[in-house]
Amino acid sequence: MGENGWRWTDAWIFVSLVIASGAGRHRRAADSRRPEGVRLADVISTADHLNQAIPDRDDVETAVRRLVGAGLVIVSDGWFRITPDGERLWRTRPSAGVGTTVDTVQGVLVRRHTAPGDADWHLPEDDHAAAVQEYLVRSIPAPRRSPEGRSGR
Repeated sequence: MGENGWRWTDAWIFVSLVIASGAGRHRRAADSRRPEGVRLADVISTADHLNQAIPDRDDVETAVRRLVGAGLVIVSDGWFRITPDGERLWRTRPSAGVGTTVDTVQGVLVRRHTAPGDADWHLPEDDHAAAVQEYLVRSIPAPRRSPEGRSGR
């Protein structure tokens, strides 16, 4: 695929954003102080579950720049949101099994009339490292505790 075409990584990050955001389930009320969307650690967690790999900083930055530039994603104050066009793309994609969702979305992106964009968005190395660390810490199981709050000694 040409340099200007949609890449598999673009689809992987897009699907991760959609799944992490619950495909619209977590809409916030207009008077809520918490923005609508998900944080980078949630996107990384979902990407790891989809592909058994944590996306590196360059993969995330490039994919998000292309997705934002195409009008499918918005990033504001560290919150990632799927736009109405992104939701429409997700909801109208052909049905496929979970194992092929990323491939299916890449096919839809390739067939779209809109080429990937190139938004002016940058992911600092420190922000990526912090999100990876947050994900890794969250994925460590907590020690089991007794119902009485004692260790059972």
